[in-house]
Amino acid sequence: MIEKYLNKIINGDCLTVMKELPDASIDLVVTSPPYNLKNSTGNGLKNANKGKWTNAELVNGYATYDDNIPYDEYVNWQRDCIKEMLRVLKENGAIFYNHKWRVQNGLLQDRYEIVSGFPVRQIIIWKRKGGINFNPGYFLPTYEVIYLIAKKKFKLAPKANRFGDVWEFKQEMNNPHPAPFPVSLIERIITSTTAEIILDPFIGSGTTAIAALKYNRKYIGIEIAKEYCEMAEKRIRQFEQEPYLNLSVSNE
Repeated sequence: MIEKYLNKIINGDCLTVMKELPDASIDLVVTSPPYNLKNSTGNGLKNANKGKWTNAELVNGYATYDDNIPYDEYVNWQRDCIKEMLRVLKENGAIFYNHKWRVQNGLLQDRYEIVSGFPVRQIIIWKRKGGINFNPGYFLPTYEVIYLIAKKKFKLAPKANRFGDVWEFKQEMNNPHPAPFPVSLIERIITSTTAEIILDPFIGSGTTAIAALKYNRKYIGIEIAKEYCEMAEKRIRQFEQEPYLNLSVSNE
């Protein structure tokens, strides 16, 4: 049954689609959900001075999702997503769940409400360069976190444990998607495992799919926005036609 989903970008709601997938059918989940950034008490994405970030894609928002959900609803939604990810994972599988801490009402919001109770084995720091911050109350955030949520039998690929838990990769600057992954970041995750089937429930512009194909793995991508599905499919076709093209320069 899982075969009909392999190497496809599926336009739909991630919870609805994941519920169609069989139990224990996925080796690895790599994903980064929308961060609910517009549901904010601060001005982290609001530039009153009309400066550098006025036309930034993330400030403009997502194509069909306003990223503005009451926080309790957002937490429950993300917890439901992680539950489904764990259900479809094999007993030696893991989730690499990328998120971002932020300040709300002057206090750190560290996403504990989302990941608490799940088998978080490690926190990996993704150190980027730069970012968006117009709030004078705290320093510019220059990293995001990747929660390694692992089932008991999960192990890294041979020698992958030599990597530290702080990874430095530049964020993508030329991708029209508002919040793209660097290809090199996803390559690090995928090649650190022996996973054959990789799921990304928020696949955006298709970076997880491209990294999977590059290393002869299979992917399942889910994306609610038709525009991003088309973007992902275009990038995948480009990769298949020119597999040696350096897609890490302009791509999620």
